[in-house]
Amino acid sequence: MSRELTIRERILNTFSHKALDKIVFSPRLYYWYRGNKLWKKPRTDKNCAGKIPKYILKKSMLQIYEYLEASPRYVIEDFFIPLIWPRKKMRYVRVGWGYDKRDRTRITVYKTRLGTLYKKSRGGHLVEYPIKSVQDIKIMKYIIKHSKFHFYLPMFKLAKKIIGDRGIVCTYFARSPYMRLIIEYMGFERTILFLKRFPNEIHDLMQFIEDCDDEMFKILCQSPIKILNFGENIDANLAPPRYFEKYLIPYYEKRVKQLHRVGKFCHIHMDGSLKDLLPYLEGLPFDGLEALTPKPQGDVSLNELQESVGNKILLDGIPAILFLPQYSFKYVREYTFKVLEMFSPNLILGISDELPPNSDFRKVEMVASIVKNFEP
Repeated sequence: MSRELTIRERILNTFSHKALDKIVFSPRLYYWYRGNKLWKKPRTDKNCAGKIPKYILKKSMLQIYEYLEASPRYVIEDFFIPLIWPRKKMRYVRVGWGYDKRDRTRITVYKTRLGTLYKKSRGGHLVEYPIKSVQDIKIMKYIIKHSKFHFYLPMFKLAKKIIGDRGIVCTYFARSPYMRLIIEYMGFERTILFLKRFPNEIHDLMQFIEDCDDEMFKILCQSPIKILNFGENIDANLAPPRYFEKYLIPYYEKRVKQLHRVGKFCHIHMDGSLKDLLPYLEGLPFDGLEALTPKPQGDVSLNELQESVGNKILLDGIPAILFLPQYSFKYVREYTFKVLEMFSPNLILGISDELPPNSDFRKVEMVASIVKNFEP
């Protein structure tokens, strides 16, 4: 290769299956960075959860990526720059917030002319979902109908300026209707029960959500975002083969086809138990598969993943728990080489799927050094 490629060019070449001089290292660091409150620029790691070298403590998120010669994955996580967002003030829907001291939960209330829904969260995770009865479905439809999807071009330009040639400005967006019911609207247990007891109502709700998503995908197709992530958080326990075939694959094929038609690359976030879904991976319409979590953290081996993904791009590959103290530097080094040798050049190396706050950052430095000297 006549000249050294930029990280941005390497990412595009990886997705286009073109020649590479180096593999891109793109670890998601925001959870570790925030968990250790590194934005406060502490002088020591005394109050941090993990082992952090002193020269890292004073660096910003961007400076840490520069130091590692690595690429940020999502600007909303690393730099608090939202590229897309539903309108906060929805037409004909009043949204209010509160706090329940009894169970220490944050409450979000949606008031409409058809009725009121509320949800509760604790630590950023839902503990009570807005749809609690079949009667609530009509209210949720009303809320969805009056929620508008937006792409922020000024934010995109700002993100592009900040990242420069260090990476690609990309984002994730709303989940598929089935996964939205499970993760955001109803929870897994209620979704499955309602599919049994009220199949017509739930199928109608999912179709309603899909129809409303037409506007979102039209905007995404028109946006300058080159790489889009279906942030599904797929787990075979939540989406077993029967449901995966019926509710997810047709949706993915339809939407990815739309995005491919206008030159976008797409990948999907799958970070749970995957053994039962291995037969589907190679046939999925996505260009890449993000966060596939192998053993010892997940339930599949690297060999099983290699046999299942075909020529798709693997994003990540190193289980997050390997950066915890109980795993040796030797083990992490050997594992890193194994991932590089098995999946290169169809690889954006990272951590499946986020670096834990109590990690030993020196292991991240070691991985970065290995990547720099590895020839695809």
